[in-house]
Amino acid sequence: MAKTAVKKTAKKAAPKKAAKKAVKKAAKKSARKPNAAFMAPLNLSDALAAVVGNKPLPRTQIIKKIWEYIKKNKLQDSKNKRMINADEKLKTLFAGKKQISMFDLAKIVNNNVK
Repeated sequence: MAKTAVKKTAKKAAPKKAAKKAVKKAAKKSARKPNAAFMAPLNLSDALAAVVGNKPLPRTQIIKKIWEYIKKNKLQDSKNKRMINADEKLKTLFAGKKQISMFDLAKIVNNNVK
């Protein structure tokens, strides 16, 4: 009976090794490609162009440049880092609000691109 117990454990171990190899192969194949919709240059409104520049930019670069502007001018709230304080340029972009959440930033960008 001892021989049959050894055979059963050997059979159980083989599928686990095969599953691990399949996972490793799948991980190598999943090289991500950027979505073309995010890379398309968009025309900016005047308020947004005052912050990031006049030339058309992809959405990813617009967000990046807004964050560069915020960090350069130290407009992130010191107590609550999720909040962004507005200066004169950003106040027109934020529709007159003195402070917004960083989660509202994508919505504001969407409203200011064509």
